[in-house]
Amino acid sequence: MIMKEKLVKKNLLHKGKAVDFYCDDVMLPNKHMSKREYLGHPGAAAVLPFLDERLIVLVKQYRYPINEITLELPAGKLEKGENPLKAIRRELKEETGYKAKTFQKMISFYPSTTFSTELLHIYAAFDLTEGKSQPDVDEIVNKEILPIGEAIDMLFAGKIRDCKTVIALLFWHNLVPFKLIEEINK
Repeated sequence: MIMKEKLVKKNLLHKGKAVDFYCDDVMLPNKHMSKREYLGHPGAAAVLPFLDERLIVLVKQYRYPINEITLELPAGKLEKGENPLKAIRRELKEETGYKAKTFQKMISFYPSTTFSTELLHIYAAFDLTEGKSQPDVDEIVNKEILPIGEAIDMLFAGKIRDCKTVIALLFWHNLVPFKLIEEINK
């Protein structure tokens, strides 16, 4: 069964600083016409930084669309053609002041396939050295250091709801118990 839709006309509604908004005309496989509204996004990268085996660095910041202060991974939008690893090195330094010697790819995913082209890449960072943060002028962030277990508890209590942070913490949470089970069973 053919499922792919055919672009008939791309319609840019608004070209923004961070994202673009489209309402494209498409032909469905059944030959009916339809519209697809979405935002064009260049992608993003995020990092789960570890100070040691148990302490992580997150950032608090106000998010205007939801009118809340969130606790989340340091992250940022990719520049056109930028490698995600380069982006997380930049964002880690800007938002927390830390630099990392070692990175490990965790996962890449689409946060919302229904209305965005964004592909988000998450890494873990280790062997951190502290420095001075350099946030962008339109960015107010506070560095938060906490045990990863506490962050996971906050996630399950509904206090961490940012999708990239939820996914990274769940990803890490699922890796660690398996390692512990293997060690116990030896």
